[in-house]
Amino acid sequence: MTEQQPSQRFERGTDGPKVIVVGVDGSDSSLRAASYAGGLARRQHALLAVVYVQPVMAAGAALGVPIADTTDEIAESLVAQIRYAAEQVKGIFDVRWEFHTFRGDPYNGLVSAADQLKADAVVVGASEQAGHRIVGSVAIRLVKAGRWPVTVVP
Repeated sequence: MTEQQPSQRFERGTDGPKVIVVGVDGSDSSLRAASYAGGLARRQHALLAVVYVQPVMAAGAALGVPIADTTDEIAESLVAQIRYAAEQVKGIFDVRWEFHTFRGDPYNGLVSAADQLKADAVVVGASEQAGHRIVGSVAIRLVKAGRWPVTVVP
């Protein structure tokens, strides 16, 4: 009987997640997802990577709409909300967290974030848009990608 050599390949999440990516956009479901992911990160002693994907709207930019300013304001507002929430539970529930912004559509932005941050798990809120039940949501596309465990929070 031959002895097998341990794999030299990096395996994500073999001892539980070390990096949890959560997508936030300011919607109620994304903020619930952030809360859920924060609890998971706390229990697993993992890093919580909070990701906001800034939409790139070429049509709006062509019309002179200040899209970048608006999405920067959303990102700053989200960071302020997260800092406030973290401060409220400081000393009770300490969670290591980082805030990241990526540009693009939500699906590709979250895929880039999960790849670059070496995510062990991805958490997103359920889509609140009726049309997504027909054409598919970001959550469904992430699950179908099959690259990380994905938790969808209602």
